[in-house]
Amino acid sequence: MILVKDGFIVLDNKLVKKDILIKDDKIYKIEDEINEKDAEVLDAKGLLVMPGGVDVHVHFREPGFTYKENIKSGSSAAAKGGFTDVMTMPNLNPCPNDMESWEFEQKLIVENGTINIYPYMTISKDELGEELSDFTRLHNYCYAASDDGHGVNNLVLLEEACKLALKYNMVIASHAETKEGRQLPEGEYDAVRREIEIAKRIGCRYHFCHLSTKESFDAVRKAKAEGYKNITCEAAPHHLVLNSSMIKDANWKMNPPLRTEEDRLETVRAMVDGTVDVIATDHAPHSMEEKSKPYSECPNGIIGIETSLPIIYTNFVKTGVISLERFLDLMVYKPINVFSLPKHGMYVGSNASLTALDIEHEHTYLGREILSLSQNCPYIGEKYYGFPKFTICNGKIVYHK
Repeated sequence: MILVKDGFIVLDNKLVKKDILIKDDKIYKIEDEINEKDAEVLDAKGLLVMPGGVDVHVHFREPGFTYKENIKSGSSAAAKGGFTDVMTMPNLNPCPNDMESWEFEQKLIVENGTINIYPYMTISKDELGEELSDFTRLHNYCYAASDDGHGVNNLVLLEEACKLALKYNMVIASHAETKEGRQLPEGEYDAVRREIEIAKRIGCRYHFCHLSTKESFDAVRKAKAEGYKNITCEAAPHHLVLNSSMIKDANWKMNPPLRTEEDRLETVRAMVDGTVDVIATDHAPHSMEEKSKPYSECPNGIIGIETSLPIIYTNFVKTGVISLERFLDLMVYKPINVFSLPKHGMYVGSNASLTALDIEHEHTYLGREILSLSQNCPYIGEKYYGFPKFTICNGKIVYHK
């Protein structure tokens, strides 16, 4: 048993002090005061105890690219960041296109994962946009399909994928980007507009990854206003707090790239007004050697799973831009609902997956504390509130500072 003592939980958008007793991997009690002599006690005095974060967009790089990250290191970084559930993108080697490749990845997850990991399947074989992956078999094991890193510009194939997603109640997660306008603002929002029309016509669950432009959010906002609730989107922390004028080196390079300050403010607006359903990191580790290349030659992507909760808490909760409840919605509950993942929360009987954030003390994020294998990060040296003190997944302590 584990007793989480004297922490604050969110009730009716207020912080309320409670003790939490975990027994047999479940939340057994939530009461004003619990005394259990046989329990391991975790001191949560002054901490915000919340359900474990859910990140639906991470790259753990295994199999195929373990010099950047692997399932074990990615799990450790996620737990340190307060995440107990993640969805791993399929741009791997081999890509999870069929049962053989999916089972290979799943075996590695079972052997090395310390948190809950739900792999995406690819939309197309090897993400080439030429032939569909094996939806017929993989839908039994995957919640969603994506060709992340590549926009699907074969619209006939994309429409067939949407029909299969509808049939099997899966999510299509789009890296929206036209072939002609790759990384340009119009490359994103032109793709978003045309893919919305496909999703509306087919009626499938369609999710846009890491949107970054005003026009993209306007298109999603309009679709939702028209009643298309199956069309959802995410924003990344970096698009919420950084803009193109801040770029210093390759650790500020990602895809979609950092946009203008106007686009950043529109991303914040979309988070506030409900257009954005989910905050997801797009945690994308690369080696120091790769990121040391000239800016034009180095790969896109930054790590972010260790800093996502502190960045959002510090910049938007602590400042009053969003409420505590909206914070939990973006980081936990909406990701679960959008992708129909196994549920957990702060209630008796729930699976015991939670994290405790230090919201009273500011902490400087240092390179030496990073648990990811990579350090391609623009946040090193920055100060935030809300870093986790401990994380529990499925009733087990997976991180303790």
